[in-house]
Amino acid sequence: MTLLSDDRTGCGDAADRIRRLLEAADPEAVWAVGGPDGILARSDGPGTGPGHDGTGYDAPGHDVGALAGVLALWPVIGSLVAEEALHLHTPLTAYGAEAAAGTPNGTTTHHLLTRTGARSAPAAAAALTRLAEHLGGSPLPELAAARVWQPLGMAGTRFADGVLYAPLPDLARFLGHLLSPAGHPVPRAWTAESLRIRTGELTPSRGLLWRPAAHGTWTHGDTAAVWLHPRRRRWAVLLPADPRGPLRSPFRDAVFAPPPGS
Repeated sequence: MTLLSDDRTGCGDAADRIRRLLEAADPEAVWAVGGPDGILARSDGPGTGPGHDGTGYDAPGHDVGALAGVLALWPVIGSLVAEEALHLHTPLTAYGAEAAAGTPNGTTTHHLLTRTGARSAPAAAAALTRLAEHLGGSPLPELAAARVWQPLGMAGTRFADGVLYAPLPDLARFLGHLLSPAGHPVPRAWTAESLRIRTGELTPSRGLLWRPAAHGTWTHGDTAAVWLHPRRRRWAVLLPADPRGPLRSPFRDAVFAPPPGS
């Protein structure tokens, strides 16, 4: 385990809490905490050492397939919205039969991103992928690489055998970018629109693919997960070794909950 802390942000205390939690519950979990400028605390799991990726760590890429929605699909959709090639509240049928295939009449991109309209997460993701590929003219892996990963310098992020892999430094570049003032490649307006309640009084409350969570955070993922705290400019990612383990909420609390007595 490697810990990098910045006492000015309080991340040193959070790193200690995370270390104690993970040592007891899932010592092989991969995780990181950071901000717009990079990683503040991290663990690549057991057996890591100096590598050749320019960071001083091995970076073969972790299996982040469970996060493909937010790392690939969501930013590609956002880029299409920014180009005005896609409008959230326009029925998919307006983009052609191929774009609307398999969706009920009247379905919009907003329905799919917020999972309103009684569609499961896999069905919504499949429909959004078809839409993005139809409008973007390329398979999703190519769109994500050209529109998002390459501009951010995420050289280790790739799809292989249908699974998405990424090293922690690449995840840090992506999540840090979402908290930074930069408006490209992921438009700031897209991030802001996504990290607000878009479901009115319906429950559960959701944004655009993201959903609100405790301590003022927004999250994506049910086992492997990422969190953003826009006001505190802090992000976190957890890739548990045991996806059945009860780590998600305790990890989030260790990172984002106010210290006792504050």
